[in-house]
Amino acid sequence: MRNGTLQGALPHRRCPGVGTGLRPMSGFDNAGVDKAFFSGTRIQSNFICSIGYGDPASVFPRNPRLSFEEASRWA
Repeated sequence: MRNGTLQGALPHRRCPGVGTGLRPMSGFDNAGVDKAFFSGTRIQSNFICSIGYGDPASVFPRNPRLSFEEASRWA
């Protein structure tokens, strides 16, 4: 079942490339989602995500990242 989390990485990487945003969520009511969407099947939810276009005015800038040299330095 946890393989589904790995499968979720693909849209997470692709959405920005096509101009959409993706927000994965955990900590939701799995039983409620399973009952509403997968009742009568063996399918169980692992995570959910929203995909869409955000309001550019409410998007935070990306946090600073270490350069390769800084991140790979052996102290």
